[in-house]
Amino acid sequence: MQGYVATSIAGSAAEAGAEVAKKIAAQATDAKVAFAYGSCDYDSAELLGAIAAELPGVPVVGNTSFTGIITPEGFVGGDTPFVGILALGGDLAVGCAGAARSEGEPRELGARLAKEAMAAAGKDEAPAYWYMAASPAEEEYYIKGVTDVIGRVPYFGGSAADNTIEGNWMLYSGTDAFADGCVVAFFYTDEPFTNKFTGAYAETDKFGVVTKMNGDRAIAEIDGKPALDVYAEWRGMDVNALIGAPLLSESIVAPLGVKDRLGDLVAIRHPMNGNDDHSIAVGAKVVEKTAVIMMDGDVDVLVGSVAKTASELKDKAGAKPAAYHFVHCGGRRAAIADRIGEVADAFIAQADGVPFIAEFTFGEYGYEDDGLNATGGLMLSFTALG
Repeated sequence: MQGYVATSIAGSAAEAGAEVAKKIAAQATDAKVAFAYGSCDYDSAELLGAIAAELPGVPVVGNTSFTGIITPEGFVGGDTPFVGILALGGDLAVGCAGAARSEGEPRELGARLAKEAMAAAGKDEAPAYWYMAASPAEEEYYIKGVTDVIGRVPYFGGSAADNTIEGNWMLYSGTDAFADGCVVAFFYTDEPFTNKFTGAYAETDKFGVVTKMNGDRAIAEIDGKPALDVYAEWRGMDVNALIGAPLLSESIVAPLGVKDRLGDLVAIRHPMNGNDDHSIAVGAKVVEKTAVIMMDGDVDVLVGSVAKTASELKDKAGAKPAAYHFVHCGGRRAAIADRIGEVADAFIAQADGVPFIAEFTFGEYGYEDDGLNATGGLMLSFTALG
């Protein structure tokens, strides 16, 4: 397997797509798939059309990324529109599929996309591993649909993001772009795959049982009390200061965590909004009678976790890969703010010459050990390919 990476900050979507794709074409004669991550300030359909014109026959998957990307060139983005591609070539076959949410219920759509991805790869069997990008809403159900078809196969990926949390994100599937839906890529290869999935927070001794939910993503009560009241008490804060949007930024350093059944993974649940009824809107599914733990970190922890997690990934992989695909939460990136250069330096140092791309997402996907494929927020999903 080989990895190839390129970026562009050209002024128009068409110029950027053509430039980044030409850079990849100049390096790769055998690209089998292209991960593309771009700015929501570009016209996504125009961007993808330009990429396809320069990389004919190469399936493109990906999404818009929050405020930028990181490659061996450093951080690209900020106030400037951007696009980056990580292409893979060599000893692998890849089948891709994508569709908008309007084409079916998430679980049914996930199953359909799984069948289409196998067919696109010319296969009738489960892949070695798979990738997913989706809108930040019903990711767990897309996963269930894919799993209905192929069983539990390791995966990685993340949810599309925009710059302002206003729903301006887009998913990329070939030359199609849509805001709500799912994209998958199935990988058929003997080349190794390693994923490290973590929030990299410390557990505190403050925890409680979820005794009432409103739907999948609003914690109404913890230990029989209004959830926001409990969280405010844990933080030593005035609950009124956490009503509405302020909870989102306040909780980046102290989110909630849910342990998997064997304790190998603490999946982070980002408190997104303090509702008027004192329930807590969170960024991924939670179920009643589950314990939630208040996690602990600060900006130094968020910055330092990149090098720590990348080092753990390298130890887990055991050998230098062909490429790295780094999924980094957009909320963490927002808290890091102008220290993003330190994060870029850490990625570059840890990659040690291996091609890579890092995107900033509104949901992260991965797994630990023999656990189930999981989703989270405020997490890192770092993957070594080949």
